[in-house]
Amino acid sequence: MADLSVTVVNQSGDKVASIAVPRAALGTRVRPALIQGAVVMYGANRRAGTASTKTRAEVNKSNRKPWAQKGTGRARAGSRRSPIWRGGGVIFGPKPRDYSFAINRKQKRLAVRSTLLWKIVDNQVVVVDGLALDAAKTKEMAAQLGRLGITGSCLVGMEEVPRNVYLACRNIPGVKVVPVREFNAYDMVRREKVLLTRGALEALLGAEEAKA
Repeated sequence: MADLSVTVVNQSGDKVASIAVPRAALGTRVRPALIQGAVVMYGANRRAGTASTKTRAEVNKSNRKPWAQKGTGRARAGSRRSPIWRGGGVIFGPKPRDYSFAINRKQKRLAVRSTLLWKIVDNQVVVVDGLALDAAKTKEMAAQLGRLGITGSCLVGMEEVPRNVYLACRNIPGVKVVPVREFNAYDMVRREKVLLTRGALEALLGAEEAKA
């Protein structure tokens, strides 16, 4: 397959260059099953696992037999704690548990590369030659994203995140900024666009080539 080319724009949204992106550096092809597995893993690891119900042994009800076994005309009943009674225990209800599981490091890395390849092929990656703000103002960051054609959710990746950029992004719904070394498939899939600085893209590609 032919290599890809990504356009680089300045902070005004004007094209200034283009970067060749070798498919081999991103795993050659998109792997939906691997991406799905990574997303499920990150989602499961975020679960609190605190849901809990009471069994018939734990509900606060008398264990006295409600009425005589025979002669009343009513169905047999042995305890008000019975699961078929209102306020009784729950059969096989949830209990606190750990939902987390892991995939190996190689799969995580390949999932990141595969997700990035998918985003590039779908024109959902914006590369800017630099990203800096004079002040930590959310309004300025929102305007900057608008100039780059980003109106929805976005994952912003930089080599190192300046404090002004971090503070300006954190109040924009759907926008998350992280160092590119912390990229994962879950964050990329959840957001419509991926915004990378030129240095971050080159660092990501170089790191993945070194790990491959």
